[in-house]
Amino acid sequence: MNAPLTAAGAVAGYAAAPEVRRAAAALDAARAAAARVLSDAAGMELFGTFLLDGQEFALPAASIREVVGLPDRIMPIPLSPPCLEGIFTLRGAAIPVLNLARIFDAQAPGPRPDQRIAILDHDDVQVGLLFDATGEVLRVRPEQRSSVHYTPAPAEVDMRDAGPGAGGVICGALLLNDGARLVQVLDAAALVRVDNVPQVRSLGAAARSAERARFLRQAEGHKCIAFGAGGLGFALPMLAVQEILRVPELNASVMFGTLCKGWINLRGSAVGVVDFGALLQCAPRTPDDAAAAEARRIVVVRVGEERLGLLVDSVDDVRAYFDSDILPVPMLGTRRAAMFRGCLPHAERGDLLFLSHERIFSEGEAAEICAGHRRLYQQQALDAARQAARGAAAARRRVYLAFSVDAPWAADIGQVREIVAHGAPLVRAPGMPAFVHGMVQLRQQMICVIDLRTLYGMAPLEAQAGETTAGEPAAGEPGAERRVLVLEHEGECYGVVVDRVDSLLTLPDSQRRPAPRLARTGDPAADMRRDLDEVLEVPGEHGTDTVVSLFDKTRFFATLRARLDE
Repeated sequence: MNAPLTAAGAVAGYAAAPEVRRAAAALDAARAAAARVLSDAAGMELFGTFLLDGQEFALPAASIREVVGLPDRIMPIPLSPPCLEGIFTLRGAAIPVLNLARIFDAQAPGPRPDQRIAILDHDDVQVGLLFDATGEVLRVRPEQRSSVHYTPAPAEVDMRDAGPGAGGVICGALLLNDGARLVQVLDAAALVRVDNVPQVRSLGAAARSAERARFLRQAEGHKCIAFGAGGLGFALPMLAVQEILRVPELNASVMFGTLCKGWINLRGSAVGVVDFGALLQCAPRTPDDAAAAEARRIVVVRVGEERLGLLVDSVDDVRAYFDSDILPVPMLGTRRAAMFRGCLPHAERGDLLFLSHERIFSEGEAAEICAGHRRLYQQQALDAARQAARGAAAARRRVYLAFSVDAPWAADIGQVREIVAHGAPLVRAPGMPAFVHGMVQLRQQMICVIDLRTLYGMAPLEAQAGETTAGEPAAGEPGAERRVLVLEHEGECYGVVVDRVDSLLTLPDSQRRPAPRLARTGDPAADMRRDLDEVLEVPGEHGTDTVVSLFDKTRFFATLRARLDE
């Protein structure tokens, strides 16, 4: 019988064809199902969980602003309860930190460096809650939650000293996994119970207004890098700086001299390095010591389409500025006067000479250093970068699944979706090739199982062990360790039967080798080695290595496709 139609649909249905009535009924059923889904979703609550002393607690997700690590310093507050560890500042806000463990037990230990702080945002007040580790995010149905207020503190603890909200910080529990998992729910309002909320609100609003004004000013401004060279302070606009490096060992250059100190390989680009103090004929640096050498940096700047490294004594800070902040300075007979935009004053951190990066090298000698190093050493830089990339690739480690099919094999773990037991009921449709073991249902998906031994013309495992093919081997007998490796290919899943799964191997790429030609000889139709392209050298005990054939999923599926097309 069709589902009831709506009033309008019922009137139209008497005069319409049966197909129209069925369509209207289906539409009504879909609307009802959607309404039920929306109703269920509307009744669900979102919680974030965390751990403390092995117990699991939860807070409504709406009350959790963020989670941060333990700050370097928490400032204690005099006359505060034991559970209040102190305050720390976060993005312009002073946040008190409650130790949840001390709410339950005033004698609990203080903060540990590995603990975390959840910032609770409730009623325009932010409070930090100290706990051990984060948990997960839960969507909870109404029937999974029970409501009750209590505080599980020892009887000997005087709750008057426990802190704000100690009278009932637990407002209920979540019963999950059919009651096997109990999560205690904390009351955010009880935790964030602060005496001077009106004062906090008013001061917070004023601080936010001032912060907005500062933000608008910063948005209209620029940034510059402040650095030192020859005892003087300089500034370069941030847009002119590509990056800042510690001083590596410089490569020798035919242009080496007072000005040019060599070149560096910047990710495959040859970049000349100029002593900025020598360029400006500043006072020579004090004799190098360990501290001075540690402070030196190379500032890589853009010179048109080229890059040039400036060797400076130190990089001090990043400053915000406006164009109107730069005070023009009359340059009376100053060489390279065009390179100076003016003076950037600062009462506390000192004044800086602001540089115009487009005009630093107006005489052309430094620009020639850029082009000259690129012409002379670019190929050497590229070769060194490629060699470093090959070394990094060789050092990269991968995980392999080791298995056996008449011999040791391994497959990149990324090629294997999962491993299932062999022996599940198989469906074998008429007309299947002999190497198709059958089809098995795995999580609502039919998977074709391939017998590798039959596909490659190898002897059956049972025949090798002197068994018959009737039934599955009992536990402990040859063939009992067989497994099916599930592989994905072009949106479909296939299973391949292997003799056994041995272990997981973690090896660097340097242990991969091209398969020797002798490993591929013999009858190509009677061995999996016909698709062998690489091998793995697996370190063994007593310094002996084992060679394991590397299974290649792409080559296997090419062989399978060719056999299916026969």
